[in-house]
Amino acid sequence: MKQTIHDLIEVALNDMQKNGQLSDDLKINIQVTATKDRSQGDFASNIAMTLAKQAGQPPRQLAEMLVRQLADHDSIDKVEVAGPGFINFFVASDASHSVISTILQQGEQYGQSKHGKGEKIQIEFVSANPTGPLHVGHGRGAAYGATLANILRYVGYEVQCEYYVNDAGRQMDILGTSVWLRYLELCGVEITFPSNGYQGDYVWDIAATLHRENGERFQHSSEAVFNKVCSDAPLGDKEKHIDDLIANAQALLGDDYRVVFDLALNTLVDVIRKDLHAFGVDYDEWFSERSLADQGLLEAAIKQLNENGHIYEKDGALWFRGTELGDEKDRVVQRDNGQTTYFASDIAYHKNKLDRGFDRVINIWGADHHGYIARVKASLTALGYDADRLEIQLVQFANLYEDGKKMSMSTRSGEFVTLKQLRKDVGKDAARFFYVMRKADQHMDFDLDLARDQSSDNPVYYLQYAYARICSVKRQCREKELVISVESANLSRLDNDHELELIKQLNLYPERVHSSAMRREPHIVVNYMRDLANQFHSWYNAHQFIVDDVELRDARMALATAVGQVMINGLTLMGVSAPEKM
Repeated sequence: MKQTIHDLIEVALNDMQKNGQLSDDLKINIQVTATKDRSQGDFASNIAMTLAKQAGQPPRQLAEMLVRQLADHDSIDKVEVAGPGFINFFVASDASHSVISTILQQGEQYGQSKHGKGEKIQIEFVSANPTGPLHVGHGRGAAYGATLANILRYVGYEVQCEYYVNDAGRQMDILGTSVWLRYLELCGVEITFPSNGYQGDYVWDIAATLHRENGERFQHSSEAVFNKVCSDAPLGDKEKHIDDLIANAQALLGDDYRVVFDLALNTLVDVIRKDLHAFGVDYDEWFSERSLADQGLLEAAIKQLNENGHIYEKDGALWFRGTELGDEKDRVVQRDNGQTTYFASDIAYHKNKLDRGFDRVINIWGADHHGYIARVKASLTALGYDADRLEIQLVQFANLYEDGKKMSMSTRSGEFVTLKQLRKDVGKDAARFFYVMRKADQHMDFDLDLARDQSSDNPVYYLQYAYARICSVKRQCREKELVISVESANLSRLDNDHELELIKQLNLYPERVHSSAMRREPHIVVNYMRDLANQFHSWYNAHQFIVDDVELRDARMALATAVGQVMINGLTLMGVSAPEKM
């Protein structure tokens, strides 16, 4: 219906331009929104107010001219000009009610569109370093990314989901060395474990596997391990201490260092993969950072930047001229020792993404990565790509609260609540729903006690309970052996305020999904679903469904069935189940 009104306004404006009432060079942006007050119609447009200055006419006068130009349409009962120039549209009841039949016919396809047909989008999200299990802070990015992918597919885009595995670099070396040190302790070697090593129980578990499968093959003396390693004392250099330990591990183990490293890496990637799958998140591709070097992609990217005139040498290192393309400073891509930087890997990775033929790539990053945006976009411009093909969505990590107290999430110390623990505690449905309830770039406090609550105070419970109530009424009809004919129901019998509001809400679903996709904001669908559930509960509490009047009963069951279908559709987009009993 929104599109119908949009089209009517567009035709009217075109006619006004043709007959000289409006100039041909107007910048027209037609917006149609659903009203909150039924006395102001079902939909409204502020087009006259936005065009008034360009047209050189008072907005209300322009609105009245436009209304006179609007063509008659069977679905529009009347049109009014209100206030300073709003145009209010009252939808004919038959047209509004027809959404019920549409939903019953289309089922799970109601709300879908072909808007994005032919366009390929890649979404990369979570991509946490595999240095430990995912914690609840990572869950928000996982829920947001998976839900956004569902919504974009729903409106016609071809979507690929990818996890970028940081299987190279210093943090992974710290993990590998931490595992080896714990392994040495299991061998009976006296070790002073570094304060900034990875200290979670999972490190002990990996070390135990290493010891069980290899015996004392990787054992070395404490003297050799700590030879020429700087102090880790309060006055020492903790970061150099761990770097010295890494260097000794690599020297002492030689080729066997890769055995330790890969066991740690593969164990944790497998844990992450399983945790995400149980959370309802699966990826089409797990991309290895290490492959960038192995396949020569790092070298090729730096070479292309150099050929394009965006690399210079200084103090033996290679620098990217980012300041010429919007970054705040130039950045090193290759150190004086020949090692490439994290930034160089980012450049090669994003070049690879675009070379794979995606029309648009969406990165979902933690909000602490805000400073990376300018440098990555600058590098794409330098490589000759349209940087606007890269879209960055920032997600604030969620803070977990229990009994009003914030819980720790430190991967290094090993003191954190894992995503797996959260899922087992509150369930996948509550976790997925809570994570996408708010706009992703807003701070979020995850209330563990509320997520556990089995009452209407819990928003996901309240929504699922609405669907369960619909299923309960259907069961009652079957138990009473009542024949319900929803397909042929006389929908004009649905005339009380609760029913009219519900029907209006059902009409809004395609628009809300489309808006959610275009704005990359899944919480729009969440808010819609909460409103739908609230309106259904109000209707359910105020009216009987199983009444003696067969015609009214069929009509109400048709509406309830349509509401239930939209609930299934919306919950599916969020990765939340629709239980028939609660």
